[in-house]
Amino acid sequence: MAKILVVDDDANIREVVCFALHKAGYSTCVADNGEQALQRFASEAPDLLVLDILMPELDGTEVCRRLRADPRNAAVPIIFLSSKDDEIDRVVGLELGGDDYLAKPFSPRELVARVRARLRALQAGNAALPQRLQHGRLALDPERYQAWWDRQALELTPTEFGILRTLLARPGKVCTRDHLMNEAYELNRIVSDRTIDSHLRRVRAKLVDAGDSGDAIETVHGIGYKLGPCT
Repeated sequence: MAKILVVDDDANIREVVCFALHKAGYSTCVADNGEQALQRFASEAPDLLVLDILMPELDGTEVCRRLRADPRNAAVPIIFLSSKDDEIDRVVGLELGGDDYLAKPFSPRELVARVRARLRALQAGNAALPQRLQHGRLALDPERYQAWWDRQALELTPTEFGILRTLLARPGKVCTRDHLMNEAYELNRIVSDRTIDSHLRRVRAKLVDAGDSGDAIETVHGIGYKLGPCT
């Protein structure tokens, strides 16, 4: 049974979310502010976070940033749940390492569907391609959920890992945005071009930090992306 950490300063929302998740077969733990969320994460080791943005003490984006700063937390999916519904807010949340974003007011059934999709995608990503993938200096082991650039480990979120796995499965061939959305997200209908571009920027930045010159992932304007030589 997967455990979900529900973080929101509104007790009614916490109750609604937990009720929906319990009906779907998940266990839950809760926090009502950012500081408590970090404490609960450390003590409860949840499989996924449902994270509000506007909260006292620490907001959700700062909680996300701190969690993603620790490589051990890279594989835990984070779904933002927020009353802030501007596109820029969604993009900022995704740039910080969030995997999905649901605006309030929300449908509990849709939230459960997204939770289920993120957990299923994480499991599928670990099992779909058991062999190690290698292209130039870039390597990825789907079974162990690990990736490297020239033997330096890359700490990727589940969505970033799915995008890189998709590109690495067909090196040199163009992947359209739609293809990347379908492979990295099970509920691809909720994903926009800006969303996938945000995740790709983060993957590129992490490759550069590991030593890539900046051209490992090439943009094919008007179509999508492909892996370069990775030399």
